[in-house]
Amino acid sequence: MSPSRASDFMQCPLLYRFRVIDRLPEKPSEAATRGTLVHAVLERLFDAPAAERTAPRAKSLVPGQWDRLRESRPEVVELFADDPEGERLARWLAEAEALVERWFTLEDPSRLEPAERELFVEAELDSGLRLRGIIDRVDVAPTGEVRIVDYKTGKAPRPEYAEGALFQMKFYALVVWRLKNVVPRRLQLVYLGSGDVLTYDPVLADLERVERKLLALWEAIREATETGDWRPRPTKLCGWCDHRTHCPEFGGTPPPYPLTVRAPESGGARQGRIGPD
Repeated sequence: MSPSRASDFMQCPLLYRFRVIDRLPEKPSEAATRGTLVHAVLERLFDAPAAERTAPRAKSLVPGQWDRLRESRPEVVELFADDPEGERLARWLAEAEALVERWFTLEDPSRLEPAERELFVEAELDSGLRLRGIIDRVDVAPTGEVRIVDYKTGKAPRPEYAEGALFQMKFYALVVWRLKNVVPRRLQLVYLGSGDVLTYDPVLADLERVERKLLALWEAIREATETGDWRPRPTKLCGWCDHRTHCPEFGGTPPPYPLTVRAPESGGARQGRIGPD
């Protein structure tokens, strides 16, 4: 389980099915692709010596990282297929440069030496559930205290939605705790879209609560996988979903379920549990 897939199921179980089990294709979006581009620039900037980590240098990395992104993910070229003059692409790249430049008003990279960048982490809980994800940046103080940092190219959520935004970070903190037996000192979300920084200092009880939540969530996913009962959960986010043509809430029909739905044996016993990847 990753933070994004856990969030998918909490948002809409049917969305989880479409992405994880049916693996339906999704079109790239300008916002998500811009986020990938900005993340790549901020990661690469730390390859330079501290004194050279300036805003002009960071902005100069944007064109090259865009070229690399197009090579590794050719589908993103479709975003600007209807832009023969390149005007919309130029505005889009300028927006990415503005986000990169705003980062320098929030953090000073010349004073940072990340211990890890784009760090893949994976840990198995006592229950057997495997958690995995990619952390944007890990800072380690000389005293050994750990800070987990995540860049967001959107705007900071309103206070009443802050807990949802921190779910991903607490997920990562749980994995780090399980791997290193160290509770991160600080979780930090850097919102480049609005110029805000959201921080949270977790305690062990926080991570234990997240673990219980993830175990309950995984049981719900396993139950839905066995029964084939993936119910849609309509929200305002449906307007941005690529799968409305397959969703019953919009008059669509899901594709045939690709897994065998297990019928209970006599006496109600079940065996041969099926679980998604």
